[in-house]
Amino acid sequence: MNCKQCGKCGAKWLQNEEGEWQHYWSTGALGDETDLAGLVCNALADDQCINPQRGAVGGDTWKKRDEFAAKQKEKWDEESKGNHPE
Repeated sequence: MNCKQCGKCGAKWLQNEEGEWQHYWSTGALGDETDLAGLVCNALADDQCINPQRGAVGGDTWKKRDEFAAKQKEKWDEESKGNHPE
């Protein structure tokens, strides 16, 4: 099995038996190159970046995660108002 690692962020790709490269997160979970681009490569990458999806629009981004967190906080705030009379 072959492995390559990005010199910029340390992201890793493993080559499967068919010769295809697959990105994996540092946790060992199967990765998504477009998410990696949205979260890391598009903001920090330079010519050291080896992600083939660098520059791609879409996938996960910090903006999307921030919006999700804000909505979740609003939901929890509303739920807590109903459970604790003022």
